Amino acid sequence: MHSHVPSQWKTAIIHPIPKIESPSNPADYRPISIVPVLSRMLERELVRTYIYQAFQTPPISDLLADQYAFRPTGSTTAALISILHHVTTILTEDAYVTIISLDFAKAFDTVRHSVLARKLSNLELPDCIYNWLVDFLEDRSHATRIAGRLSAFAHINASVIQGSGVGPSDFIVNASDLHPIHERNKIVKFADDTYLIVARSMRYTISEELEAINEWATANNLRLNTNKSKEMLVVRRLETSILPPMIQDVEHVTEMKILDVILRGDLRATSHVERVLRSYTGSLQALRVLRAHGLSP
Repeated sequence: MHSHVPSQWKTAIIHPIPKIESPSNPADYRPISIVPVLSRMLERELVRTYIYQAFQTPPISDLLADQYAFRPTGSTTAALISILHHVTTILTEDAYVTIISLDFAKAFDTVRHSVLARKLSNLELPDCIYNWLVDFLEDRSHATRIAGRLSAFAHINASVIQGSGVGPSDFIVNASDLHPIHERNKIVKFADDTYLIVARSMRYTISEELEAINEWATANNLRLNTNKSKEMLVVRRLETSILPPMIQDVEHVTEMKILDVILRGDLRATSHVERVLRSYTGSLQALRVLRAHGLSP
């Protein structure tokens, strides 16, 4: 059974969104695609009616068990709870736990459409829906609009099309086969934010795990950015004298931002609370100045 996507729906206009306060090069922008409204409405209906239902069916339901983004039951809170649960459980038997935050460069923009179509075939979807999703990925093009000017249109065969209705679901399907090679090690994912959790007794496997992750990234047209990957040790109290040497080529930190929450090596969120208080202090000071200049309650 063949399903057709109008050619007009396969053209997107990219509006670059700055990722930092003062962007200075193209990598500092997030390419958000503005797709036709009718296409986006239909895509969201397909996701709610078919894809979310397929996510609850094996084998994909088992493969997505460590993914907490873009699912009805997922959230950053659930991901944080999962990470803390794994770490505290390991600490009941091991003296310390290693958490490695992994960074994939341009993870959303380099997903090959051919690889994604193959992985979508593992979902329990009606043939007409699968064919529509595959047709949606074929013969796509986009142009970039910035400073009021529009670039020439370019044909693309990669990216999950950030801003589309099916893009988020497509991404987690593409990442669904990324798992640790040792059962005792854990991976927790929130979209492309990926955290590898390794107990002290399994620390000798870290190099092997990182090599396997790098091989997975290469096979999926991604690049593991070791310069931005970080390692933090969570140490059981009174056992700081047995710390291991740091991992080569991975930055060691004493506190780590996990899904926008800063945690220290003792699992305290003191730095995070201080950051939040500083931001509120600035807002309160602005309100005091406004009130002093006659702003009514």
